[in-house]
Amino acid sequence: MNKRRLLLGTVALLATARATHAAASTRVTVWRDPSCGCCTGWVTHLRAEGFAVDDQVVRSVAPVRRRLGTPADLLSCHAGEVEGFVLEGHVPAAAIRRLLTERPAGVRGLAVPEMPIGSPGMEVPGTAPDSYDVIAFGAGPHRSFMRFDGSNPA
Repeated sequence: MNKRRLLLGTVALLATARATHAAASTRVTVWRDPSCGCCTGWVTHLRAEGFAVDDQVVRSVAPVRRRLGTPADLLSCHAGEVEGFVLEGHVPAAAIRRLLTERPAGVRGLAVPEMPIGSPGMEVPGTAPDSYDVIAFGAGPHRSFMRFDGSNPA
């Protein structure tokens, strides 16, 4: 019985280690303004969710956005890229994971336009979080990809 318990424990430990390594090996590059506190909050959210973050502090995010092809009507305060997908604004980790799992045809990236209260990095203690859509963009018109209340899928 002790050998079986040891084997099951070892298998569980290995599975946990693999899942942690898989999440940590997913690298998100972030470009942000040096004085933006909410951008730092989003970086903290991504790291807490197991992503490896390459935090690039730049004088202006505009050239990066032009290179990434971020639509002007979806701008927020920082830009990101993960496995060839564009991220704009306070996109929750749950939406990024879904994007990387599904890899929907024609989707170039995800955006959370403006800065909804309660989105990752935009938490305001004592204030109810906004409901908002994470927008998918790319080929065709923009569309809702996921809906959130704060950092939680709705």
